Amino acid sequence: MLFDLPDSETLYAALLARNPDYDGQAFVCVATTGVFCRLTCPARKPLAQNCTFRATIGECIEAGFRPCKRCHPLEAAAKAEPVIDTLLTALDRAPAHRWSEEDVTAMGLDASTVRRAFKRHFGMTFLELARQRRLREGFTTLASGGAVIEAQLEARFESPSAFRAAFARLLGCAPGELKANSGLMRANWIPTPLGDMIAVASAHHLHLLEFVDRKGLPAELKKLQAGANERIGIGPLGPTEQASHELGDYFAARSGRFETPLAMAGTPFTRQVWEALRTIPPGETRSYGDLARQIGRPSAVRAVARANGANQIALMIPCHRVIGADGSLTGYAGGLWRKQRLIEIERALRGQDGAARSAA
Repeated sequence: MLFDLPDSETLYAALLARNPDYDGQAFVCVATTGVFCRLTCPARKPLAQNCTFRATIGECIEAGFRPCKRCHPLEAAAKAEPVIDTLLTALDRAPAHRWSEEDVTAMGLDASTVRRAFKRHFGMTFLELARQRRLREGFTTLASGGAVIEAQLEARFESPSAFRAAFARLLGCAPGELKANSGLMRANWIPTPLGDMIAVASAHHLHLLEFVDRKGLPAELKKLQAGANERIGIGPLGPTEQASHELGDYFAARSGRFETPLAMAGTPFTRQVWEALRTIPPGETRSYGDLARQIGRPSAVRAVARANGANQIALMIPCHRVIGADGSLTGYAGGLWRKQRLIEIERALRGQDGAARSAA
């Protein structure tokens, strides 16, 4: 996890110096290129604001980054264990193949040994890694309005049923249920340095913004679709395009302001908590107790925590700014490593704002 690593400034200095001390212990994901590298990579160094550091190769892949062709971050793990080298070579030779444990066994490899080796070095199994490579291509095609069959072929799935099943596991619905450029509400994919996000909007409001790998996303989409009483379409609308631009400025540490109009569906108490969350300035944090006192309900700490967890619009309703009363990071559905990085980005934003005010 990122919060167990040195801070981003230390890791960025190691990247600039090509310090081998962190080789295999940390990886840099570069927003402008979409690749992840070892810290010893010989390529030209990216700007600090375009870098995100992760502890495992699996986290980099899940966030949507591709391995660098200069420093080959997969090779270190491959050289460490022969089974990894064997399977990565096989994957490169047959990227369209739908891999199974039977395939692994047929190669004379022990499936349990392979699972442990890939989990140890990549944070995911070999089968998960192969599936991630294919699914991202399909999602990109669907998000741009491509047909399901086109997305299936881009994702290199041999059968429509396999593609539908993989898609449904992630988003809770078949790809054909998301019709391009139709419906009162539409979903669109937004790439970020911390992983792809899915945004759902109507013509005038943003209804959902979540990281694609959030486990609760399928249930949230199903609930949203039931409330709309029609299938969610796919494609951009005004609020999702505005959200995409604002997120770009946010992750580049240019602005912490979100002005996308939000549809905050919830009870009056829940909406009160969400409004309180939006008053927390970027770079600052609050405890659940702080929020309870702020809304005049000091004894409602648990209810505040539940309302915080029910938030479906990540970042713009900043539930990541809530930490434990003792200052520790508390649970975050997007992952504690993301929460840590978001807090670091916002501290950088606060520092820039302070410097600008001093200069003025």
